[in-house]
Amino acid sequence: MDKTLTFRNAERKDTALILRFIKELADYEKMSDEVVADETTLEKWIFDKQKAEVIFALEDGNEVGFALFFHNFSTFLGRSGIYLEDLYVKPEYRGKGYGKAILKKLASIAIERGCGRLEWWCLDWNKPSIDFYLSLGAEPMSDWTVYCIAGDTLKQLAN
Repeated sequence: MDKTLTFRNAERKDTALILRFIKELADYEKMSDEVVADETTLEKWIFDKQKAEVIFALEDGNEVGFALFFHNFSTFLGRSGIYLEDLYVKPEYRGKGYGKAILKKLASIAIERGCGRLEWWCLDWNKPSIDFYLSLGAEPMSDWTVYCIAGDTLKQLAN
């Protein structure tokens, strides 16, 4: 890293910034049309209901990246883990080791909290990220397929 990277936890007043980072990530992932989150919803779920946490990576006091994560649970390990929903570093700050620094920070949070693992998903086409994760020793879960039910299908299943 060329400069010192620091971290801070998001606060309620950061809700607009969190949404901006989410939208930038969605644009990078070619999924902008899927973002329906707004500031009100994020504030409710992150700060009121405390269902997720956000940390910002700062270079010289400026937010250059973020991670949004929450706890999941492994019955096999008998303990919680951290699930990383979003990791994003602004394009002009990439290549400085900041992505790795954010993952190291999350790993240290997991260790401090007694968690058994840190996990995330990655789009199949995102070869730069896949190569990066593999270089850190991450292992793809090739024996598993992710399933999702959302929207109208979720409502239909509930009824």
